[in-house]
Amino acid sequence: MPKVFNWLKKLDSENYYSGAFKLGEQAVNNPNDVWHKYLTSLFTDIDKDVRRTFFENFLVNSVIIGSNTRKKLEKKYDCNIPWTLLMDPTSACNLHCKGCWASEYGNNLSLSYEQLDDIIRQGKQLGMYMYIYTGGEPLVRKKDIIRLCEKHSDCIFLSFTNATLIDEAFVKEMLRVKNFIPAISVEGFQSETDMRRGEGTYKKVVESMALLKENKLPFGFSTCYHRQNAEIIGSEEYFDDMIEKGCKFGWLFTYIPVGASALPELMATAEQREFLYNQVRKFRKTKPVFTMDFWNDGEYVDGCIAGGRRYLHINANGDIDPCAFIHYSDSNIKEKSLLEALQSPLFMEYRRHQPFNRNLLRVCPLLDNPGALAEMVHASGAKSTDLESPEDVDILTEKCRSCAENWRTVAEKLWNK
Repeated sequence: MPKVFNWLKKLDSENYYSGAFKLGEQAVNNPNDVWHKYLTSLFTDIDKDVRRTFFENFLVNSVIIGSNTRKKLEKKYDCNIPWTLLMDPTSACNLHCKGCWASEYGNNLSLSYEQLDDIIRQGKQLGMYMYIYTGGEPLVRKKDIIRLCEKHSDCIFLSFTNATLIDEAFVKEMLRVKNFIPAISVEGFQSETDMRRGEGTYKKVVESMALLKENKLPFGFSTCYHRQNAEIIGSEEYFDDMIEKGCKFGWLFTYIPVGASALPELMATAEQREFLYNQVRKFRKTKPVFTMDFWNDGEYVDGCIAGGRRYLHINANGDIDPCAFIHYSDSNIKEKSLLEALQSPLFMEYRRHQPFNRNLLRVCPLLDNPGALAEMVHASGAKSTDLESPEDVDILTEKCRSCAENWRTVAEKLWNK
C-alpha cells in the first residue's frame, strides 16, 4: 500500500488529491485506524484480478488521468465536465416499490446497446471512466451490460440494483470482466425492505450478497431512508449487518416525492436527517465501510454535484437530466452530444448558481432551497421528463417546501457548530 500511494502521488502531478493520499498513508501506517482495517480487507476479501482492475480503472483512469482531461476541457469550453454519469438502460423493472417513479413507466423504453456504447465513447473523450447504471432495474439488460464491460475494459461500471436478478451465471461473468460492481438496494432489515419492495425481496438480497461475498466480488448497499426506516438505517445493528454481509461501501439517499405515485408522507423529518448526519460521521471513525450520504455530505464536495458538476443523468428515453432526482431537461442524447448538453441552457443555469447556498448542508435546489430549481427550469425552458405524468416544477417545489423549511433550522445549527 505505501508503494501504491507513492505511485499515485507521482501520477497526480497537479496535486488534486494530495489530501486524500495523505489520509490513506496515515491509515496504512496505523494498525489501530479503522481505515487500516478497511484497506486490509480489500486485499483479503476481494479477488486479486478484480482488485487490480478496480485500481487501474478507477484510481488511475477515472480519478487521476480523467481529472486532468476534465479540468482542461472545463476551462476550454467554460462548462461543467462531470466525473461520472448515470444512465438508465431500461425503464423496465421486475419490482413495484412504493413511491418509486420507475414503477409507473413499464417496460416500454430502453437505450439500445449502440446508444449506450456511444454515450460511453463520448464520455471517455471528456475524461469520464466511471459509469453508473440506474433504472428501472438495470440487470434486466445483463447481457448488454457485460458486453459494455468487455468493450470498455478501461472503465469501471457500477449499478444500482434490487439484486433479484443476480445469479451464479452472472457472478461468473462479473469475475470474467472484472469491472462491474453492484450497489444493492436494501432499506433496512426484512420488514423495512419488504414494506416498500415487496415480500421476499430481502431474502433474495441476502442470498445475492452471500453469493457475491463467496466469490470475492466487491459490492455495496444502497439505502433510501425515509420517515418509516430512518432510525433503522442509522443504527449500529444495520451498519454492522451490512459489513458482516460483505459490503465495502454504502450509498445513502433521502426519499424525494418525485412522480405521480410519490408519497410525500414518506419524506424524512429534519430530526431524522440530523440523526443520519451524526450517525454516519460517527461510523466513519469506527466502522470499516466507505459511506456516501448523498444529501448530507455537501461540505466535502462544495455543494450540489448535479448539473454536470460531478455527474448527470440520462433516462431510458435519452433525456439528459441534471440529476437522477430532477426530471427536467432541455436536451436528448439522440439529438445532442454530451458536450452540447453540458453547454445547454439548463446545465449552464446549474453552473451559474452552484453552490445553491453558503451552508453546504443545504445543497439541493429542490429539497433544501425552495424555488431554486423552479427558477432554473423556467429560465432555461426545460420540460418535465416524467414519462407518464409530466410534473409542474412549481407543484413539485411545494411538495418539498415544508421539509426544506424544517431542515433549514437544523442545518443552520449544524453548520454554525
